[in-house]
Amino acid sequence: MRIVFMGTPLFAVASLKALVENSSCEVVGVVTQPDRPKGRGKKIMESPVKVFAQEHGLPVLQPEKVKNPESIEALRKLNPELIVVAAFGQFLPESILTMPKYGCINVHASLLPSYRGAAPIHYAILKGEKTAGVTIMEMAKGMDTGDMLKSVSVPIEPEMTQGELHDVLKEKGAQLLVDVIGDIAAGNIHPVKQNEADVTFASLITRDMEKLQWGKSAQELHDQIRAFNPWPGSYTNLPNGKILKIWLSKVVEGSWPEKTPGTVVEADKHNLVIATGNGFLQLVEVQPEGKNHMAANVFVNGKHVSAGDILG
Repeated sequence: MRIVFMGTPLFAVASLKALVENSSCEVVGVVTQPDRPKGRGKKIMESPVKVFAQEHGLPVLQPEKVKNPESIEALRKLNPELIVVAAFGQFLPESILTMPKYGCINVHASLLPSYRGAAPIHYAILKGEKTAGVTIMEMAKGMDTGDMLKSVSVPIEPEMTQGELHDVLKEKGAQLLVDVIGDIAAGNIHPVKQNEADVTFASLITRDMEKLQWGKSAQELHDQIRAFNPWPGSYTNLPNGKILKIWLSKVVEGSWPEKTPGTVVEADKHNLVIATGNGFLQLVEVQPEGKNHMAANVFVNGKHVSAGDILG
């Protein structure tokens, strides 16, 4: 089957790799986002999908807007029978959706109709879900609105970070994609409409979401820290105003007296514990402004924070 693949980040690479390794799939072209400046030095970076495609000798297209006539014509010349999309980052116009013989399918990192949108893995952890998954769906107009073809679920462990869940889901999605393509080739697909009453959304993560609000419960804060590790990270402000990023945490029981949320209730060579709106949160791994990641007790030993200080 002649396939055009559209994707950009590392999540999408696993699906592209699965297609390349499947003898029944002929990847005739790869579409990814244009090279962008990233990091402090604003160095121009190629997408992980582009890097993989070039390593495997696959033609790469990088349209600024895939809906432009010249981009659509370039796709048409590739004569795809199926277009596979995984975290591409642009909406496809109807002229592309209807172009291939078998249409367009999408690898989406949620159990639809939950968490349509750009950040489903983040939101699954942020909202305290116990289960996440991947859905392969037919693409239609609208954001993640198409009929579902197949899904797979995985448990979210209590301490699992977004990065860890991402790595599990990218592989599960790649395996599921190959299964679905086999079903399409065999004419054995059974699309299921999404229940609009159950729809939830996973919108883009914004800078204001990264700051820890200590009035929330310890569990909510712990879920946020897990959801934003390794990107974009969660932070609070030290009493001197400097930023302290928090990468790992633990909800703990203790006999500390109730304090104003954000108060450091214990800071010694063993523990750094903060009062929250409901319960106590132990900080396990932190990153002071301008420094590297470090264990929280190492940070305490450097006399950067003491019991009674208020963060945030």
